[in-house]
Amino acid sequence: MGKRSRKRGGVEPAAAPAAPPRPARPPRPERPQAPWHPFPLVELSVLIGLVLLVWGLIRGGEDGAVLLVAGMALASLAGLETALREHFTGHASHALLIAAVPAVVLAGAAWFLGAPPAVVVVAGGAVLLGGYVALRRAFRSRR
Repeated sequence: MGKRSRKRGGVEPAAAPAAPPRPARPPRPERPQAPWHPFPLVELSVLIGLVLLVWGLIRGGEDGAVLLVAGMALASLAGLETALREHFTGHASHALLIAAVPAVVLAGAAWFLGAPPAVVVVAGGAVLLGGYVALRRAFRSRR
């Protein structure tokens, strides 16, 4: 079929230059434990929220919409609790996520009260920016 390769005598190929060693990453501290630590409350909340979401999609109609909203709220609260705990113990910064919560609540309330869209956007953006700056400072002081 094909010819076998032969070793050629004489010149060996040049070795590639060694890459500089990568600096070692500092070890990350363990995640802070919840006050209810042995009980998996956050995980159960997410699971129940997902079950409610699926149930709401299957059921449909007005009852399904209520189940969808309840599932989203429960799963979101579980994620928010984890983000708050990690942020305020200095484990990881979740400043933007946490600042978005009051901004979305304010923007939603303003929208449903009939405020003009420009006011909704400006008010929500101002709360988001102010909350982000304050939460970022709080995280840096904890770290």
